[in-house]
Amino acid sequence: TLSLQEAIDQARATSPAYRQVLNDEGPATWAVRNAWSSLFLPSLSVSSGMSYTGTGESRFGGGLTNRSPAFISSNYFLGLNYSLTGRTVTGPGLQKANARAVQADIDNADVTLVGNITDQYLVVLQASAQVDVVRQQVERNQVFLDLAQARFQLGQATLLDVRQAEATKGQSESSLIVAEQNENAGKLELFRQMGIRPPIAIQNIGMRTTFEVTQPTFALPTLLGLADRDNPTLNAFRAREDAAAWNTKAVKSDFLPSITARAAWSGFTQQFSDESALLGANLFGSQSAQAGCDTQNRINAGAIAPLPPADCSFGNFGLTSDGSQLTQGTQDQILDQNNVFPLDFTSQPFQASVTVSLPIFTGFGRSLGVARAQSAQQDADEQVRAVSLQLEAVVTERYLALDGAYRAIGIQETSRRAAREQLRLAQDRYRLGSGNATELSDAQSAVATAEGNYVNAVYAYHRALAALEFAVGRPLR
Repeated sequence: TLSLQEAIDQARATSPAYRQVLNDEGPATWAVRNAWSSLFLPSLSVSSGMSYTGTGESRFGGGLTNRSPAFISSNYFLGLNYSLTGRTVTGPGLQKANARAVQADIDNADVTLVGNITDQYLVVLQASAQVDVVRQQVERNQVFLDLAQARFQLGQATLLDVRQAEATKGQSESSLIVAEQNENAGKLELFRQMGIRPPIAIQNIGMRTTFEVTQPTFALPTLLGLADRDNPTLNAFRAREDAAAWNTKAVKSDFLPSITARAAWSGFTQQFSDESALLGANLFGSQSAQAGCDTQNRINAGAIAPLPPADCSFGNFGLTSDGSQLTQGTQDQILDQNNVFPLDFTSQPFQASVTVSLPIFTGFGRSLGVARAQSAQQDADEQVRAVSLQLEAVVTERYLALDGAYRAIGIQETSRRAAREQLRLAQDRYRLGSGNATELSDAQSAVATAEGNYVNAVYAYHRALAALEFAVGRPLR
């Protein structure tokens, strides 16, 4: 068996339509966090890379070339960026309003889900009650058939009475099949709305929650006040109205200046991959420097006021005694300085900047944005007013419908008692031989109709109460 609360709990966990609405909560929550972080925290970006450049000639203008050796390099970049605009300032308020609107949509979806499941549960109970009514009719028709056959055997009835009883019983059995099909269809629809497949054969699933009929004692002004406060649809539109007002503030903030601050740290490495070429280049440079030193000494010696000579010994330029090679110490120092890839970075100068921007004329784009935002806000205001008026009409209508449904139960109960009494009298008359089969058949049909109408009246009351609860937005039982 399945209770109403179990059906509602299962639907909340597995209903596809309801779960789709719930999925909006996560992005809305992160949007609020993003708005706050954008207001108070800068953005941080980090990048790094490596590259290789092969041996080749670099060409310059005028046909000049420069041969460069192969080298590998790496770099890093760390940047902070902070931007303060009107949109940034109004962002938290706007996103919180949007989050409240999403939560209101979720509340609305929950109440709608509960209302739909409750209504379908009542549909199944009504169909099950109709099955019981038809089964009772089949049993009564069986009694009618047995009585007609007994009287026919005693010569107190004709074969026509027997055939009429058989036809009546066949019609009721056919009606029972239809009633059972309606009950199973209602159960299948209930499980579809719950978002699951029936765990067992649908015919073996019963509903165990019962509902009592009580005279409504609600006051219409109280119901209207509750609906204005608790109706989830109205609250959802109010939340959207608040979000539209915040969006107008955000768009108007485009007229304010914006401030952007940036800071950056960077560094690089460059390591020649051909060490022999590197040593050869440094050897050539040292030999050229030593030769230049000798030349400068000769020039200084021939001057009118000779200058003291510089120390142009090979060792002073990192060369061996004959000047043909770099000393071992010099080579080791050069190779050690070259061994920097990939993490021995050379830092670049720190960079920082602050920019203040104030757009003067944007082709009326900002004014257009404000006009559109104000229009959307006015539409949201009117939508709230329209929904409020509609809700008042719906609550009033369903309040009156509930009262009418309750009074209809009393009328149908009176009709049911009268039909049962009519059937009892018709059965007694038929047993005593003073009545006929047509009279008894009509009485049985009248009872079946009265029983069915009573069941429909009872569940029309329950469904009317459920509809009123949905309109108010909270349970009333």
